[in-house]
Amino acid sequence: MSVNYIFEKHLIDRQAEAEEAMLKELESGSYTIQNPLVKYNLYEVSPLTAVVCFETEKETAVTITVLGKTKEANMGHTFPKAKRHVLPVLGLYSNYSNKVEIRAYRGESNVITIDVPDVYDGFNPLHYMHTTPEYLQDNVIMVSPAGETLSSAFDYAGDARWHMNVPCIFDIKRLRNGNLIMGSSRLIKMPYYMSGLYEISPCGKIYKEFRVPGGYHHDEFEMEDGNILCLTEDLESETVEDMCVLLDRNTGEILKTWDYKKFLNPKTVSHSKSWSEEDWFHNNAVWYDKNTNSLTFSGRHIDSMVNIDFETGDLNWIIGDPAGWPQDMVDKYFFKPVGNNFGWQYEQHANLITPNGDVMCFDNHHYGCKEVDQDTKLLAAKDNYSRGVRYRINTDEMTIEQVWEYGKDRGAEFFSPYICNVEYYNEGHYMVHSGGIAYNQDGTPAEALGAFLKDLGGDLHSITVEVCDGKVMLDMDVPGNYYRAEKLKLYSDGINLELGKGQILGKMGHTKEFDTDIPMESCGEMLPDSCNARIVEEIDRFTFYSRFEKGQMVMMLLEQGDEVHRYFISTTAIAYLAMCCGTFLDSDERNTKTSVNKAGLKGVYDVRVIVDDKKYETGVKITCE
Repeated sequence: MSVNYIFEKHLIDRQAEAEEAMLKELESGSYTIQNPLVKYNLYEVSPLTAVVCFETEKETAVTITVLGKTKEANMGHTFPKAKRHVLPVLGLYSNYSNKVEIRAYRGESNVITIDVPDVYDGFNPLHYMHTTPEYLQDNVIMVSPAGETLSSAFDYAGDARWHMNVPCIFDIKRLRNGNLIMGSSRLIKMPYYMSGLYEISPCGKIYKEFRVPGGYHHDEFEMEDGNILCLTEDLESETVEDMCVLLDRNTGEILKTWDYKKFLNPKTVSHSKSWSEEDWFHNNAVWYDKNTNSLTFSGRHIDSMVNIDFETGDLNWIIGDPAGWPQDMVDKYFFKPVGNNFGWQYEQHANLITPNGDVMCFDNHHYGCKEVDQDTKLLAAKDNYSRGVRYRINTDEMTIEQVWEYGKDRGAEFFSPYICNVEYYNEGHYMVHSGGIAYNQDGTPAEALGAFLKDLGGDLHSITVEVCDGKVMLDMDVPGNYYRAEKLKLYSDGINLELGKGQILGKMGHTKEFDTDIPMESCGEMLPDSCNARIVEEIDRFTFYSRFEKGQMVMMLLEQGDEVHRYFISTTAIAYLAMCCGTFLDSDERNTKTSVNKAGLKGVYDVRVIVDDKKYETGVKITCE
């Protein structure tokens, strides 16, 4: 029996087909405000949204309002005047008969019903939301995945008003044009490296996929000209998470690349307790500061925030505990603490620069010391804390002062050893999102990262707090670990739905191959059913899913005559020291997932698999153009 094979259309292609079918239906019918065409979750991935379509005799502006469970929970938007109206409906409730008002400007109106199923399948996505409608208004708090729980957004009352049913992981940001930008839903390499970025409407329509040769992880940043900074890596390198690229917003072309090994020596950097030779930097944030034309990167595994010149890539400064760094670097690039109540950050996330040049981050404070310090100084989870922190730096005198913090006083209940973020809204007005809180089965704070506790009965939390002038204005607790939180409005200026097929931009990179040849003839047998193997092919890659016993020697081959490409499949458990997103971890360590990009391949290849001392057939051919 041959391996199960599926060709999966790109989500952009499927969305284009659904949209085209809707427009044909609109054109063939007589749809009005009183009798609109309604398409629930048209774009497949955003099940608390819909699209309504109708025509009016005259050009008129139209207001769509999702009527909330309370008046304060109403969510609406006025769209520009037109005769044909194809309008997104955002902010529907799960497991609810939603009432949606359609109102023409100074004209007729109608209230329609959109029934939405329980998109959470009985799971309660929120523990509590403590705030007021006066404070949060029609904003939502949006959280992005770090585990099995996917993106959701909550209103002032704690009701979910937006959700995604595909794993678009890592940071979600609002672009200046009103769209969202987030990681794609296409995993190219374990544990969490994605094909690139989606520019996407809140109603789920993907306008662009920016494919990145080294994949995407953790963070992105929109420049003033619209181009996008994207964290990436070299797929063929021996190291990970130590590159950044600038993407052309219109073409996806890479305009500039920064390789961190050019301004830091991986062999001489100081180590956090989670450091490894492969993941020596672990970049989890990028921020561009126009006032200094510089980039600031957060390096979790060197306990440091690193600033470089945008044009030259030269190192400007480093914020972090100087212990373990070469003295010449300490003398040149590190700051000296001044003032009272100062504390260094450890394994931090989400650095940003405030308008006056201060530096903020989420100080996870994991371990609370450097690797070079004595083990007796290690802070256990039960004795530890995490916090948002703001530092004031003087680059002339190379001094640093701590001017604000939140979270330390909450102790272990606010401790997240990984992920999380801070947001600066205005002076004295901040968000602090502690998204990696984890407890053992016995209720004690867990030493393990939450991503590793999902099968051990652990209790995971994310707590998001907004503070204004020292007063907590919002406190939200959701079950599960969430990478980051953002406050935004579902509807915003420029949120009009753009019709037409989305674009697939950029290129996929070469998947790392195994160099050593293992001479072996095919045994002529199909891969055993016990391997539970299947191959899912897409336009630009394919993924081989399989199951092998621990310790088996496995290699997948693409063969075309004498041309052979080899891809090693590890069957030993990998001990990850960092797991900022456990969404794709499998509870059965025997299951493997191997994705191969078609970049660099041409022609038709037979897929064969070596398992120990046999080369098996799969019966599958992969075509690469």
